[in-house]
This record gives sequence, structure tokens and C-alpha cells, in this order.
Amino acid sequence: MTLLQRTDKYWRILATGFCFSLFGVGALCLTFIVFPLLTFTVKDKKQREVRVQSIIQRSFFIFCKTMHYSRAIKYQFDGAELLQSDRNCLIVANHPSLIDYVLIASQLKQCDCIVKAALWHNPFTQGIVRAAGYIPNQEPEAFLEECSEKLNSGNVLLVFPEGTRTTPGKKSKLQRGAAQIAVRSQSDIRIIHITVTPSFLTKEAKWYQVPDVRPFFHLQVKERVAITPFIEDADSSSSAARNVNRFLDTALYPQNEVNTSKENK
Repeated sequence: MTLLQRTDKYWRILATGFCFSLFGVGALCLTFIVFPLLTFTVKDKKQREVRVQSIIQRSFFIFCKTMHYSRAIKYQFDGAELLQSDRNCLIVANHPSLIDYVLIASQLKQCDCIVKAALWHNPFTQGIVRAAGYIPNQEPEAFLEECSEKLNSGNVLLVFPEGTRTTPGKKSKLQRGAAQIAVRSQSDIRIIHITVTPSFLTKEAKWYQVPDVRPFFHLQVKERVAITPFIEDADSSSSAARNVNRFLDTALYPQNEVNTSKENK
């Protein structure tokens, strides 16, 4: 590695640390200053959630631009304009890095999200997820009911069906939650495929373990997939959900199908 490359890498470590600090400070400001003010000024719960999600979108947009211009990362979002007209739609994406949600939500003024129950008790995130009306992943029946209610009211819901960040080099396996939500709410699916080259902010790596070259995040908005054919071609909701899950596995992780074909030869 040349001196210039080493200097660039050290700079990106500092830039990443700065961005993470900025995110934490921003989250605390939103939690303890901005959102409490909204609670007093906007009494209607649904209207308040829409306002909160719009603030989150603008904050994430600025944060993503900061990461880009500080050289911590670079990113490209193909087809982001397709998301603007989506209503009553489940947005499904693969999950290779820590900031996938931030990148996608930065393009959506309204975006509900499924979050781990632990985030409801994290001081940096609990105020945000509660104010935004995000859905905790807890008791299955109540969880599915709340997701359906959000979607049937015309909202957009972002889901990472693997449930956790992808492990590089390991075959991805989807949980069936996203498929069950789509079938139960009869909501269409919008696919977003994310690649990160080289890998960065994975589940196994620390934030300061930056690659030798600047990581590139490429987000591609794919087709909107109608859910009706899956339901009509199945003899039960469980069968429809299994078919949707198989489709998502191929759409989000095409390498799985390639590897499976090789193994069967």
C-alpha cells in the first residue's frame, strides 16, 4: 500500500468515526428536543408520525451526503424516483451493511419500518422509533396485524427479510415474515437490491475496520411485484407465503440460485 493509500485509509477511519458521532448526537437531539416539541404541537398521532418520518428522511439525507462528501463511503441510488409513487407497498431489500436502512429511508418521506424490540430501550433510538410509529418485532399475531393495518392505510413498509445483516461469503436464508406480511395485507412488493464493494459495516466487523479502498454502495430499485398472482395460484395463505419467499430468495440473492444449481450438478 502506498503512502497516499494509507493516508486515505486513515482519513476514512476518522471520517467514519465523525459520522457515527454525528449520528449519535443527531439522534439524541431528535429524541429529546425535536420530537417532544412535536408531541405538544401536533396532537393527532398519525399526523405526528408522518411529520416525524419526514424529519427522519431529511436528517438521513443530510447524513448520507455527509458520509459521501467526507469520503467515508460513496453511493449510487438507481431508480429512487420509482419509490415516490409507491403506496400500500412492502419494500423488501437485502441487508449487507449497517446503514442500509439509513440509505433507503433517506429517499422516502413516509417509511414505516420493522425494528428489533431492543431498539425500543436503546437511549439513542427509543425516542425515534416510538415517535415514528415503527413496528416492534414481537408477538407474531399482533405484529402481523399492525403491519397489515399500516399497509392497508396506504403506507410504505420497509422490511429486511433475512432479519439481520448478511454475512459475506455465507449463503443467505430468508425468514418468512416479509412474505407473510405481503400475503396477509395483499400488498405489492418493491424490490431493492444492495451491493457493497468491498464489504463494509458488516455484522462481523467494527466501524473502524475500513477496507483499503473507499467502499461503494450501489442501491438498485427493481420492479414492483404484484402479490395477487401468488395468492390466486396457491391453495392457502401458507402456500402463497412459501411461494413469495422462494421468489424473494431468488430476487434478492441471485447467487443462491447459482450456487444451488452448481451443487445439483
